[in-house]
Parts: sequence; structure tokens; C-alpha cells
Amino acid sequence: MRIRYGYRIELVCAQDLPLVTLLDVHPSRRHDLTTPDEMRATSLTDPLNELPMSQHLDAYGNICRRIVAPAGGMRLESEGVIFDSGEPDRISPDAREVPPSRLPDDVLPFLLGSRYCETDKLGAQAWSLFGNTVPGWARVQAIVDFVHNHLTFGYHFARSTRTAAEAFEERVGVCRDFAHLAVALCRAMNIPARYCNGYLGDIGVAPNPAPMDFNAWFEVYLGGRWHTFDARHNEPRIGRIVICRGRDAADTAMISSFGPHTLQHFEVITEELEEEPMRLMPRHFRQLDARPAM
Repeated sequence: MRIRYGYRIELVCAQDLPLVTLLDVHPSRRHDLTTPDEMRATSLTDPLNELPMSQHLDAYGNICRRIVAPAGGMRLESEGVIFDSGEPDRISPDAREVPPSRLPDDVLPFLLGSRYCETDKLGAQAWSLFGNTVPGWARVQAIVDFVHNHLTFGYHFARSTRTAAEAFEERVGVCRDFAHLAVALCRAMNIPARYCNGYLGDIGVAPNPAPMDFNAWFEVYLGGRWHTFDARHNEPRIGRIVICRGRDAADTAMISSFGPHTLQHFEVITEELEEEPMRLMPRHFRQLDARPAM
């Protein structure tokens, strides 16, 4: 299937505002793009003024862009189409835990506590709740089930400073809180877990009347590879488009600004496109296409 995605974000600022964005589709999905994924940044006071930007990869392999918004503010926008298999998240019930001593070097950091995932505060609760569960996939699923049932979702519960331990105590949150708590509990059980942010449309499920937003989920390292889990929805979903990965939301902020600003407009789109009918090509073209590559 093909999925159309994109965003339009407007920031208002009184003076020049340096910032870094994490809004591009992750490099691991770039090969699936059927149209270019290019951000456009323009001045709100002069829409014809396209702003310069630079691009680099951060420590986790995410695409970052550096921009300076002029006084008055700017608009960030992008739209693209990506090919997706149309298959739901893979389920691997036989996936086993990998002991810390055998983890690859690049996976080991995802066992450690981080800004929003305090493994030291949640270690005792984690072992009390999940110490007797079957190690591996079943243990992670038990954690996901717990978080899904323990927290009540609501956009009005959003708070940018809420940590996993605070979510555990308050029992409310948005998708990032569900992901943070599940990540922290997994790490406390010596299961590497990393936070993900990206697009997730209502594909294969009942439409959600709430405005579209970016989504947070998480991945765990079992059986030598990363697997997708989602404590917010707690069901395999179709059409995830990863933007960035990191230890937690501090590593994956949509926009990191270095000065005051106001969010004036925020719009996200993610939708399945209807497939175009197949067009029959002339016979001689079909024969040429069938020849083996030289």
C-alpha cells in the first residue's frame, strides 16, 4: 500500500530563533519513499522567503535539520508518499531475551536509565510485577498489558515534564507516557528498549475523530533483533512510519528551540492512498521488461 504523510507547523517568535528539528522520515525507511521527503521552511511575514537549513545525523542515526526562524516566525511543512507492506506489526512469541553480557555494544545503552525513564525508581516495582513471568516475548507483552491497563489515556493529561515514575504514580498520560513507562519497566528487567516517534494513521482500525498527531511507541531487543510494541494501543497496527529513535523523548524532540516562541498551527496527516488501477502496457514493452538484467 501507499501512505500519504506530512505536516504543517507554524511558530511565532519575536526575534531570530535557532532550532533543530527531528521531522524527517528515518533513514531506515528512506528506501520506501515513492516521492521526495523534503522539508520546506518559509518566513511567516514573507512566505516567498525560503529559509536556508543544514542537515546532519545525530548519535542515534536520526535526520536533524538546523534552521534559524526570523523575527515574526516561520512555517515548516512537508508532504510525501511512502510504500508500506500493509502488514501489521510482527509478532514473534518465541523471541528470547539476550543476557546483558552478550548484547551488541550499540544495544547496551538502551538498558540504562534516562531523563524520562528512571530505572532506579522503578526497579523494585518491575521485578515485583514481572519477576515470575516467562522471560522473553511473554514478559514484554506482560509489561505492555500492565501499562495499557494501568494508565488512562487523554490529551488533557499531557505534560511535557512527566517521567515514567510519575506516570506510574499518577496513572494517566498520553502516548509518550505509555511508551516511557513500558521502556523503563523493560530496562529494569534487563531488556533493552528504545523510544520511537513517528506517523501512525488509522489504517485497519476504526477512525479516531481526534485531530491527527505524531505517535510514540517503543522497540525491544529480543532474539538478536528489534521488535515493535505499543503500550498505548496494545494491538498490532499497520502503517507505522518511523521518524526517530532514542532513549526517550529528550532524544527525539520534534523541535528543539533555543529561545521563546508560540506554536500557532500544528497539523499532521497520515492516510492510505487508493491504489491506481494497473495500466496494460503494449506487448513489446512487456517483453522488453521481462528480459534479465545485463
